[in-house]
Amino acid sequence: MYKFLELTVDGYMTRNVRTVPRDQDLLALSEMFERDDFNSYPVQDDGQVVGIVTKFDILKCFAFTPSQMLPRYHDLMSRKIGDVMTPEFIYVSPDTRLTRVLQIMVEHRIRSIIVLDGAQNLVGIIAREDVIKALKATATD
Repeated sequence: MYKFLELTVDGYMTRNVRTVPRDQDLLALSEMFERDDFNSYPVQDDGQVVGIVTKFDILKCFAFTPSQMLPRYHDLMSRKIGDVMTPEFIYVSPDTRLTRVLQIMVEHRIRSIIVLDGAQNLVGIIAREDVIKALKATATD
């Protein structure tokens, strides 16, 4: 386990990240979630990451409120990603230690974290599964 203390995001992140545009509708997004089996996508606008959208963001649209007791599926699914995404997102760099990633995931109860380089360019995403894989790989010592 001591080897885990030295590991960084760079060795375990997914580099080929699928992104979504903020003007895509939620119906297309839900189809992507189903097809790719991802929990989140970075949202890009003009090549810059401007947020993150998760399956939970879609679910929140359907929560009952006093003004909306029975949400209409097609009305809600025609909304744009930019309307429901989280614009204030947590990100890490490739040289961030996995111990820090693990701490962030536990503290904020998030499944994946965007990885940006020093120029704020998207270079990857690190998910819970990646951290678990690193823990397992270092458990042999």
